Amino acid sequence: MNTRDLESPRLRGGMVGLGMIFDETYRPFFESAWRDRIYDPRVGVFGVDLAAVATRTGRRADAYRQAAAGRIGPFASYSEPDSVAGLLGQPLDFVCVATPDDRHFEAAQAVLRAGKHLLVEKPSVLSLAELDQLERLARQHNVLAKVVYHKLLDPDHKKLRTLVVDQHLRHVNNGYCSLLEPKQISGSQFAEWIQGRNPGTYVAVHYIKLIDFSFGGRLTSVACTGQRGLVGPADGNTWDSTQLRLCYQYDGGREAAFDIHTSWVTPDNFPGYVEQEVQFRFDNGVWNGHSRRRGVECTIEGKTPLEFKISMNNHYNGSFVEPDGTRSQRGYGIEVLERFVREVAFVELGGSAEERGQRLEAMRQLTYNDLSSDRQVVAAVQAMEAILARHAEGTPNCIVQVNEAEGGLVLHAPGAAAGELLYEPRV
Repeated sequence: MNTRDLESPRLRGGMVGLGMIFDETYRPFFESAWRDRIYDPRVGVFGVDLAAVATRTGRRADAYRQAAAGRIGPFASYSEPDSVAGLLGQPLDFVCVATPDDRHFEAAQAVLRAGKHLLVEKPSVLSLAELDQLERLARQHNVLAKVVYHKLLDPDHKKLRTLVVDQHLRHVNNGYCSLLEPKQISGSQFAEWIQGRNPGTYVAVHYIKLIDFSFGGRLTSVACTGQRGLVGPADGNTWDSTQLRLCYQYDGGREAAFDIHTSWVTPDNFPGYVEQEVQFRFDNGVWNGHSRRRGVECTIEGKTPLEFKISMNNHYNGSFVEPDGTRSQRGYGIEVLERFVREVAFVELGGSAEERGQRLEAMRQLTYNDLSSDRQVVAAVQAMEAILARHAEGTPNCIVQVNEAEGGLVLHAPGAAAGELLYEPRV
């Protein structure tokens, strides 16, 4: 760090959770921002410090501190019990939450109550009631509350939305999305928290957001089924794979249906990290995308496909030796984090204190990541989880209707005369 760093304002960030997502995206972001600082034309040059972390045991934090010596500044580390409370005792500007999805709400709620800007991994929360609470807290404490949907920044997905916005592709009729992950995801990396969970909530939410954000419309119904028996008992509530169907209605009354299939039991020796495929059919065209076919293939004796994958996604997150000899790690999975920090910097450093409220409101209007724009996504997640819970209890093939006379989310079981109210206000 040189003397110019002392002249630049700095934002202090906190990190809740130091698992795989931290290592893949937050770690390279914080290291790069600490080393090189960030420039934004609305703010100028500013630095970013990873000032504090919260984990269950502190072991990951200790290992990272030792491994990253010289690449990151000093940071405080807090472990359970009350790790988040300890972290929030530090003078922080923002906090990132990257814990398992069913632990997001408690940490996010504490962050907002402490008056810190929030960035939470997808899905932000698992119910609309929780989302309502976080939105109220963000407004009450005048801070940003944002959620990570890095696939919206995938260059292929940005091009899809561009064609829709510019009306080259007109009115989506239906769509199919598939995301298959290797067994190591469910069997080792997420083995600590996978019991009672499903890959639909974990990864289908990427495509729920892509559909909701790219095409708009009003969510009208949610249906889901799935398979069990590999990562948990065949009659339990831990799911190997899920098949989700969403129905939307658009202005003029026309509808579209979207099927999203997800799994985390693909063999580990599969040639790609994940198999991602989408197809959307429009009135006047078809969009097809495939994560592996757009990239490269590389075979290295004794290393692929386990240590390295044959098909590499260098768009999401890649390590590179740049032409000038320097090393970098970049991709849209890291870019989304930098965009959030730019938004925080604009609010806090982009002008006078008297105009902070105007800057805050402008950043809340960014619908790609603001919690206020996440209602239909969280509604789909809550509905999917309720349907799978009923399935595990012995009642498959339920469907959730959205914004009908009985309430915002109403679950209907086969043969039942009345629906079960999941969420009363309109979605």
